[in-house]
Amino acid sequence: MSRLMTQDLEGNLVTGLLGGSFNPAHRGHLEVTDAARHLLGLQRCWWLVSPQNPLKSTRETAPLDERLARAEKQAAGRPWLSVTGIERQLGTQYTADTLTALTARFPRNRFVWIMGADNLAGFHRWSRWRQIAETMPIAVVSRPGAQMAALTSPAARVYAERRLRPEEARALPFVEPPAWVYLPVVHNPLSSTALRAG
Repeated sequence: MSRLMTQDLEGNLVTGLLGGSFNPAHRGHLEVTDAARHLLGLQRCWWLVSPQNPLKSTRETAPLDERLARAEKQAAGRPWLSVTGIERQLGTQYTADTLTALTARFPRNRFVWIMGADNLAGFHRWSRWRQIAETMPIAVVSRPGAQMAALTSPAARVYAERRLRPEEARALPFVEPPAWVYLPVVHNPLSSTALRAG
């Protein structure tokens, strides 16, 4: 289940990474990923389903295999999108460690980290967030109600001079990090938290 296919591992691919609990995966994840794919010219995208988000309670997180299965259903019919629990194989818990391991394992791939604007707002709370920003370029996709908090966040201020304009988005995978772009394109209000509550 949830293995990366051979075409995912071939060199010189421009690949977008969307990480998270996917608890559960939903259409909003698809819209964020697809928007980044089109605007950045990504060839492949991976959903990195985390064994356990260190910022979230284990009591509210479904088992990994259950979350992987639901994410695979959401991703079905999209050959450009792969769902993986590779962090379990890598033995990593924190994004900084995962991205370091992936760039070492796949040195010919060009990776871009994808996150929603709501995550950028709290990015400075992530473990070694500056290391993440300096490991690979970041595409921040808009989320309803999160633009102001994202664009005035500590991370956005620290890397203000490294921000690309939206019309420069296709250059992002080829820019030396730290580099990021804000893509004001997605308006789906769905969230995993709301789905669980419902």
